[in-house]
Amino acid sequence: MAPDSRLSASPAKSGWRAWDASERGVQGCAVPVPSTLLLLLTYLTYLVLGTCVFWALESPAAHDSSKRFQRDKWALLRNFTCLDGQALDSLIRGIIEAYKNGDIVLGNTTSMGRWEFVGSFFFSVSTITTIGYGNLSPRTMAARLFCIFFALVGIPLNLVVLNRLGHCMQQGVHRCARRLGGAWKDPAKARWLAGSSALLSGLLLFLLLPPLLFNHMEGWTYVEGFYFSFVTLSTVGFGDYVIGMNPSRNYPLWYQNTVSLWILFGMAWLALIIKLILSLLEAPRESYSCYPQSSKGNFKPRSWSQGLDEEAGPHSPQPSCSPEGQHPEPSTQVSCCGKDS
Repeated sequence: MAPDSRLSASPAKSGWRAWDASERGVQGCAVPVPSTLLLLLTYLTYLVLGTCVFWALESPAAHDSSKRFQRDKWALLRNFTCLDGQALDSLIRGIIEAYKNGDIVLGNTTSMGRWEFVGSFFFSVSTITTIGYGNLSPRTMAARLFCIFFALVGIPLNLVVLNRLGHCMQQGVHRCARRLGGAWKDPAKARWLAGSSALLSGLLLFLLLPPLLFNHMEGWTYVEGFYFSFVTLSTVGFGDYVIGMNPSRNYPLWYQNTVSLWILFGMAWLALIIKLILSLLEAPRESYSCYPQSSKGNFKPRSWSQGLDEEAGPHSPQPSCSPEGQHPEPSTQVSCCGKDS
């Protein structure tokens, strides 16, 4: 009797066919590019809407507060040439309150511009990404009420955008791995190389290089900049380090906008890495572990990647695994999850 062609096929070819089929499945679920662009456009439009509303509601109050503080400060200096304890305490409390409101008391500068367009945009980003540094908050009741509704819609929208961006990043990694696997005829090696490249490039772009920018713009050390990068991208947002808070420095307009884009794509990348770590941590508890069964009833655990990549004899059955209620092909004797098929 002629041997089964499925068992006599080359293990490497069968492994490549399995990898190619899985990649075709990923490509079959590809998200159209126009819908992704439309989603990003909607996301950006929503951010601009929030920016304009916060700018319109908070900017006049911020300017009034700044002018009022400057007027009170100079009146105090004219009336009290030698300050007593109570007047000094009053001045200190005023300085603290002015700093919280974004007002500056050094030289002729009266405001840090936190509620200008750029500052309002950065506040909108920190709101819907749930970072919430805590260094800035709405003061007017109208802005507080709008912030509630803005966050109710913006937070789910932000999650959808991050999920879509992460999916696009994952598709790019799969595409690179498939091309490398076709060139090298080694899917496992291609997967590891593509995954490692994505991890290292993300580390470089989102965690290792940004501290150099913060060192130049904020005067932080590299460790402080790295700490701020991770605390921001992980949405912990302690607020002990926040960009654009040094009154003695002049910040260009592109600075906070660039940091806002870095936050968006960095959060998508970090979410993808956290998802990968969670999948690795949950892998030992999966119920889809495969155990090839020998004729003597001995069981040997075997991973999915080993089933695709390891060499096997021409007549040795290939391990497979299927969920409950589905059985492997009759030509392969496999016991999945410790139960006979």
